[in-house]
Amino acid sequence: MSASHAPTELSSTPPDRNGTASPLEALGSGAGPVRVLRPRRAAPADAVRPTRAEVNLAHLRHNLRVLERALNGVKRPQIWGVLKADAYGHGAPAVARTLERAGIPGLGVALLEEAIELRDAGIRLPILVMGGYYGPRREGFEEIIARDLVPVVYDAGQIERLANVVRLEQRDRVGVHLKVDTGMGRLGATSSELEAVFAMLAKHPEVRLDGLMTHLACADADDLGVTIEQMRRFEEIEQRAKSFGLTPRVRHASNSAAMLRLPAAWLDIVRPGVALFGISPRAGLAPDLKPVIRVRSEVVALRTIAKGDSIGYGHTWQASRESVVATVPMGYADGLSRQLSNRGAALVRGQRAPIAGAVSMDLTMLDVTDVPGARVGDEVVFLGTQDGPLGRATISVEEIAALTGTIAWEVLTSISRRVPRFYREP
Repeated sequence: MSASHAPTELSSTPPDRNGTASPLEALGSGAGPVRVLRPRRAAPADAVRPTRAEVNLAHLRHNLRVLERALNGVKRPQIWGVLKADAYGHGAPAVARTLERAGIPGLGVALLEEAIELRDAGIRLPILVMGGYYGPRREGFEEIIARDLVPVVYDAGQIERLANVVRLEQRDRVGVHLKVDTGMGRLGATSSELEAVFAMLAKHPEVRLDGLMTHLACADADDLGVTIEQMRRFEEIEQRAKSFGLTPRVRHASNSAAMLRLPAAWLDIVRPGVALFGISPRAGLAPDLKPVIRVRSEVVALRTIAKGDSIGYGHTWQASRESVVATVPMGYADGLSRQLSNRGAALVRGQRAPIAGAVSMDLTMLDVTDVPGARVGDEVVFLGTQDGPLGRATISVEEIAALTGTIAWEVLTSISRRVPRFYREP
């Protein structure tokens, strides 16, 4: 595996629809299109230190097939993969290309910026912009139309603004997906707002209601009662839409958990996110899923610490015996949580080595006293599986989440952009 396996990095200033290099202008700066700037991920070709995230694209394809097999009902919904937050930290362009080639029919992202990144990477699939935010004056609708994206809307003002843009651009009708709030309480048209939203859609034929969607709040909970009630409300809303002459072509609600637990919530499209990357939203739901990402570095220094000596910020670790400590160039700025200080571990030579002292911004120390033969240059795995001369061991996302008091989703999305992604095609 080498840098040649990684896709070419994109410029922070993507080309416009004519192929030039200055497509957009700053948000909120008045008339003109929207300028989208994003931080550049560290490129594998530029990597000097050995810290990197390895993304196994074969496992990604495997997980897609596992999810496809799980949809074994009479009517199988489409799978649209959710790639928000840089594909849960895996690198959205490479993941999207892999899924597109594997035959997935559509993708979802949270931000307009994320959708533009995928279009600039050459992705031609339908891309649903689920966050529904297009700038303070909604100038982003111009980019939605220019990039052939699918907007999610949730209030009457958005529909009116989009209709005006369609007319000004002299374009054909634009299809939207309407998000309704059935109990999440975050985004989506509420029950009291629905009549105005439906009336606005009926008033503006330039905006076509292609999809009706909601977001499930408790699909991974022990009790599915809340989820079932949300689906009941969703069905009622669909009937209200029909009373305005609005019949959405597709309906969707299911995240990874609902997809794997509640066939009644499948509808026409399911939207798995974290499950595509090998993480079950609930223990035991999909045992055949395979983790897609592995985070590794190397030992860059070794030193012997005398019994009673302390190391690291705050001297929070003291040697209870003469100890061997390894220094590794990865820290909390890379996504290794500071909560793992004196609690977490890494893998060296196929064996666990405890984190010694506070995780620093750029460096972390490991107690390798009980790792025979540890030396400078040894691979260190912070997330994933390692086969070494002392055995085989794994540190899972779920383990890290439990130690740091968070969820697997946050662990994955915390792997920073300064950690280059290397893509494996075994």
